[in-house]
Amino acid sequence: MTAFGKLVRTTAFRLTLVYLFLFAIFAASLLGYFAWNTRRLITEEITQTVNSETSEINEIYGRGGLVRLVRAIEYRALRPGANLYLVTTPTGQAIAGNVGSLAPGVMATFGWTETAYRRIEDADDRDHRALVRVTELENGFRLLIGRDLAERRRLFGIVAKAAQWSVLIVVVLGLGGGIFVARRVLTRIDAMTGTAQRIMTGDLSGRLPVGRSGDELDRLAENLNAMLERIEALMAGLKEVSDNIAHDLKTPLTRLRNRAEEALAKSGSEADYRAALERTIEESDGLIRTFNALLMIARAESGQARGNMDDFDAADVAGGIHELYEPLAEDDGMTLKVKADPTPVHANRELISQALANLVENAIKYGKPVALTGGTVVSMDSRQITIEARREGDQVLLSVTDRGPGIPETDRKHAIERFVRLEASRTLPGSGLGLSLASAVATLHGGELRLGDAHPGLVATLVLPARAGDRVAPPMPDVPQKVA
Repeated sequence: MTAFGKLVRTTAFRLTLVYLFLFAIFAASLLGYFAWNTRRLITEEITQTVNSETSEINEIYGRGGLVRLVRAIEYRALRPGANLYLVTTPTGQAIAGNVGSLAPGVMATFGWTETAYRRIEDADDRDHRALVRVTELENGFRLLIGRDLAERRRLFGIVAKAAQWSVLIVVVLGLGGGIFVARRVLTRIDAMTGTAQRIMTGDLSGRLPVGRSGDELDRLAENLNAMLERIEALMAGLKEVSDNIAHDLKTPLTRLRNRAEEALAKSGSEADYRAALERTIEESDGLIRTFNALLMIARAESGQARGNMDDFDAADVAGGIHELYEPLAEDDGMTLKVKADPTPVHANRELISQALANLVENAIKYGKPVALTGGTVVSMDSRQITIEARREGDQVLLSVTDRGPGIPETDRKHAIERFVRLEASRTLPGSGLGLSLASAVATLHGGELRLGDAHPGLVATLVLPARAGDRVAPPMPDVPQKVA
């Protein structure tokens, strides 16, 4: 397709033609109304003048008779720019006036008539147009008084020529403006199309050009750029997750295979085979937990769990998690406490329970005081992990606080990414998905996961929008699945 063909096919050019057509009709209508109104005003002025003069002539005839009438007509006919005058006998013979000829039958019709005529002094044979009034005097004499319509015709011609030039200028300027606008829009659309084609080839770093005008194309480009940034971030996250899955699952799968191979090669008794199978099941359970965590994160991030929202008391969830994990904390030398006020919330109970369980399990696993890990006796307060549920303004806070080494502020944003394990926790078992799941759950509910400093230790808080329900769900019967 040629450049001109692309130009005339643009929406901007077609809209310009539509507006040009409408504006031309409007301009022509306006000028036509002006011309018609001007014609009407001139006709009214001629009518008033002729009526006034007809009354004067009738008075002169009534006072002085035919002789004085003829004398007045001849006098008035000699004035510059005089009207048309003609006095005839009842049989139609001219007596006085400046009209040389008229259209047939004019003098026989009383009232107003628009007719062709020639003056007596006209040298050419061209007819002129006039608006005349014929009246009957006493004794059957007839009087014609009229005025030439050349002024009206001349003014109408001026208006018609102005209308022609106006329409021509409107068409030229409209087409020029339409071509300019269409080319400008087409240039920007072509730039966007080129960028989109580069993006479709796999270059997600491309962005649509944004001008300075702030018009609808700029707003569209800004929104599309924001969408592209989100897509690029998701694709980068997908690549990172894929790499992490390949890296982090390769080791347990390899270990699982080696143990199975070792069991086949070295085990000779039923007890050896049983031990090998138990280790294999343990490794398989760890892999299943990892995949379940990934599926739950994907479910939360896709918004599929929004259909299972319900009203319940967050304090019940905190109490259930405390009851579940208190024995595990005591086995690790820790103390698990709960502080929960009645806190109604509208959310997915299963996901909130899972996220809070992840935070508690992370606190038990990684929140031990440094002295406790080194074997030194420490106070009971430093061994305490606190689960808290409370409401602050229009937010519900579910927090887990420990007294361990915490997470440096520079690493907190990185810590909630999938499969990320900080240097201090690499020697401990886990998959690096616990904080990622908690963050995804909070985002699903329109909230966030905040990691703060407990001085010492870490406070991990699920921040959810508060929405009190009229009813409170019964205590959670299900045991949440553990995710490291």
